Amino acid sequence: MEEIKSNKPDPYQALRYREFNVFLLLRFAMVFAWSMQFIVIEWEVYSLTKNPLSLGIIGLMEVIPAVGMALFAGHIVDQREKKGLLVKCILGFSVISFGLFLLTWPKIVGGWSSNVILYSIYALVFFGGIVRSFMGPTIFSLLSLIIPKKVYPNAATWSSSVWQIGAVMGPALAGFSINWIGVHWSMCLVFGFSILSLIALSQISKKPIINPKIGESIKDSLTEGLTFVFKNKIVLGALSLDMIAVLFGGAVALLPVFAQDILKVGSEGFGILRAAPAVGAFITMIVSAYVPLYKNAGKKLLIAIFVFGLSIILFGLSTYFWLSVFALFLSGLADGISVVIRQTILQLKTPDHMRGRVGAVNSIFVGSSNELGAFESGATAKMMGAVTSVVFGGSVTLLTVIFTALKSPTFRNLDLKRDMDEHHKLE
Repeated sequence: MEEIKSNKPDPYQALRYREFNVFLLLRFAMVFAWSMQFIVIEWEVYSLTKNPLSLGIIGLMEVIPAVGMALFAGHIVDQREKKGLLVKCILGFSVISFGLFLLTWPKIVGGWSSNVILYSIYALVFFGGIVRSFMGPTIFSLLSLIIPKKVYPNAATWSSSVWQIGAVMGPALAGFSINWIGVHWSMCLVFGFSILSLIALSQISKKPIINPKIGESIKDSLTEGLTFVFKNKIVLGALSLDMIAVLFGGAVALLPVFAQDILKVGSEGFGILRAAPAVGAFITMIVSAYVPLYKNAGKKLLIAIFVFGLSIILFGLSTYFWLSVFALFLSGLADGISVVIRQTILQLKTPDHMRGRVGAVNSIFVGSSNELGAFESGATAKMMGAVTSVVFGGSVTLLTVIFTALKSPTFRNLDLKRDMDEHHKLE
């Protein structure tokens, strides 16, 4: 019977662990809230300024502390109990989202100037970046503590898919809720989802600290973590590829510009544009649960990011609303595949005692590149126009994939099946 199970992997293997299901709810609620908040604030800031560069500044305000604190945060995460640390992170986010709820309330800020409101929003986004620098590595580390090693690949698939769906459904709902209930009450929804994630976390028990080097100096700790990442070509390659795709292919940061000024579809059309990648991500989740992506993972990752780049170029060139919707759907589908494969690689290749530090490097390479990509898109849109900016970003993504495919045969030929087999032998 054991041999039959290994030949026919159970697509719901990880879901048979109660705490993992709670973890998925927690992760979805948190990613959903964070992503929705970012888009609501983008809309509000652009409505205040009508300047695409202001959208980039939002990203910059979050990425500066997120990157600046990331390595220190990774060290702290590897030294501390994960559940308690995550409680503090979610509480911090809840305070920030409540603050933004107040800043979008006309009764509170009715007599304030636009600049005061704008700078107050930037300040809260900056503090959110500090919280985020701790949250990413903490969640990455907690996942490995609530399931056995043999389930890592399947758990990574579900976790990545839920992350992807939350990351695109949050902004999608943001687009619709701005139209239905306004910016202020949309921020109230964000606050509600952060509280939901806190309630879910209460159902997960405290976990042991696995790191054998408790009390290690920050210098030695960070050196060990960085050395591992930069010497492991597979991990470094996966992080670098995704970083370039997110950094230069970040067309979604300019969606308020496209919705309001180019496609002229208003907040309702903005919601549809934001929803399009969510559909692609949902399909990715369903398919990847039944059709594992670990075989020929290198080729699949390269193809997925190449398709992502093409879809971004198509979106930038399109002047037809539904063609733009299709391009964003395709980008969500491809990006979902990329995220699932990357997270599987990280879960399989990262030693338990280094998960906080590797998770921190991951947040620098990929997580924070969302906001840095928003700044790049906003800045280039200011200089060369929104359409040229998007096409430029997609083209850089394509060139990066081609370069990696030609110059890195080890990555191109990556197959995670051997790693899967090794983990199944641990049963």
